[in-house]
Formats: sequence, C-alpha cells, structure tokens
Amino acid sequence: MREVLLRAEDLVVHYDVGGGLLRSARGVVRAIDGIDLEVHAGEVLALVGESGCGKSTTARALLGLVAPTGGRILFQGDDVSRQQRADRLRYRRHVQMVFQDPFDSLNPRKSVLQTITQPLRIHRIVPPGQMREEAVRLLDSVGMSPGAAYLDRYPHQFSGGQRQRICIARAIATRPQVIVADEAVSALDVSIRAQILELFRDLSARLGLACIFITHDLSVVRSLSARVAVMYLGKIVEQGTTDAIFTLPRHPYTRALIDASPVCDPGTRHARVRRLLEGDVPSPVDPPPGCRFHTRCPVARPRCAHDVPPLAPLDAQRASACHFAAEAASWLTPQHRSSSTA
Repeated sequence: MREVLLRAEDLVVHYDVGGGLLRSARGVVRAIDGIDLEVHAGEVLALVGESGCGKSTTARALLGLVAPTGGRILFQGDDVSRQQRADRLRYRRHVQMVFQDPFDSLNPRKSVLQTITQPLRIHRIVPPGQMREEAVRLLDSVGMSPGAAYLDRYPHQFSGGQRQRICIARAIATRPQVIVADEAVSALDVSIRAQILELFRDLSARLGLACIFITHDLSVVRSLSARVAVMYLGKIVEQGTTDAIFTLPRHPYTRALIDASPVCDPGTRHARVRRLLEGDVPSPVDPPPGCRFHTRCPVARPRCAHDVPPLAPLDAQRASACHFAAEAASWLTPQHRSSSTA
C-alpha cells in the first residue's frame, strides 16, 4: 500500500455572508461541510462534481489559501491546517497548485525566467548561479524545448497551452510531492487538453508526483486518475477506484454525472439511456436536510429527506453516501433504466 501523503479529516469551510444592502440578516455558506479525502504517493486522484459543489474551495483549503472552519489537514501525518508562517512555507514547498486559467496565473510584467526562478529563490532550491540552468531544465521537462529559447519572453507571447506548461514548470520547481490541479485544462482548446493531460500523466510517473485533479468533466477522468471522489453540495457522496466508479456507480448522483458526459460513439448498440436530473442545485446557505441530493434524486425515498447517509465503505474498492447503495446493482444499471423508461 502506498504512503498517504495528504489527508483531509472532517474538513469544514464555512463563509459568513451578509443579508443584503442593510446587512440586517446573516447566513453561512457551507462550502465544505465535513469531508474525508486522501491522496497516496504517486497516484492521481480526481475530484469531480458540478460547479459550486466545493471543489475549488477544497483545493484552496488543502493549499492553506483558505482557513478551515473545522477538521484537520495532515501532510505525512503532521497537522498542517493551523501552522505558523515559517511552517506553512515549508509545507507549500511540498504541495503546489496549478490554477484553471493560465492567462490569469502569470504576471504579465515578468519574464518566463523571473516567473520560474521566483519559487527557486523563495525556497532556496538551487544556488543563485544555477537558477538559469535550472529554469531551462524545468521548461524542457514540460515539453518546452529548448528551454533557453523561452526564458526572456513574456506571457503575452505564448499560447494558452504554452502558458499552462509554464505554470506547471513553476509548480514543479520546488520539487513538490503533491500537485493540486484545479480545472487545469478547462480553459484550453480540446486538442491542447490531451497534451496537458498526457504531461500530467508523464510527470506523475516520472517524478513520483501525487496529483489531485479537480474537474467537472468526466471525459478526462477515466484515462488519467486511479481513484475518483465525487462531490455534491459540500459533501463527498462517493469515492473509489476509477474502474469501479465507472463500471457500476453506487450513488444516483454519480450515475447522473456519467450519463451527462458525451458519448464517443452514439451509434453503438450499447448506447446508454440518459436520465436527466430535474431542478437546480440547492443553496449551500440552506442545504436540504437528510441526504443533500434527495431533492433531485430520481430514486429518493422518505428516509432520504430525514437521515443523513454516512460515506460508508461497500467493499475494498469504493464507499458511497447513499442509504440504498447496496441496491444500486438493480436500480442504477442501464438495463433497469431502459425498462423503467420504456
């Protein structure tokens, strides 16, 4: 079993919000409401869900960019969630982030050399006399070769895919153990996405990097990740190995996400029957009682509106937060849904 590098235990992030112009009423946005998550050395974990479910807040909490309201974040067994400044700097050397938009992630006034050598200087990775050489090596490692040809250029001189490669080079400059990639390919053209995904796979295998890959697009998950965690309205509703999740999901929301992803070959005789979700995602200020998904769930029962389902292991490959997950083989399979909609 691989070492657990990064773990979130009962992680909670709540935000206080005002009640309008006069701020006479206040509420709490429950962005993350008690999740358990872990990533092992050298693996790629995908965190998926609709926009607004708490994925990006989870990423920022893991990086220390957002202070947790409750719970703990452990790195190699040490609690890093409330560290002092000096300890936090050491932690950030080992856990780096790649943001969604490479156009906003780079300072337009800094050259590529300045951008990449900044973390080298802050964390004292190499002596000052070796920084240019190290920057060239990093650019070569992310597919921008020869690296020396790019050092004195500025962000506006690059395409979106090239900018994201520069962001990745900057992220791996500190020689981290974990990369958190928050929608790192969603702002790129489809043809470029495949190249960046292949780069993440290559870096994970070559450098032994663990990666938490956050996305709303399941089409990128199956070929990239070893495990998947599915998030809905601040909660993890299902997690397990990628093969297990895609072969037979044990939560209705996971099934709906898979059904909503594009079909590569619509003419296949195994074309799936789609069951579209009705209604909008409830507000995180006032989440529904019981199972948070019950207001949109096609198979909800009276118990779901009152009892909160725990994220319970079903077998060695998966866990699900559904009261009726054990029955999923009968009510979530394509054959059942075909007959039920006939």
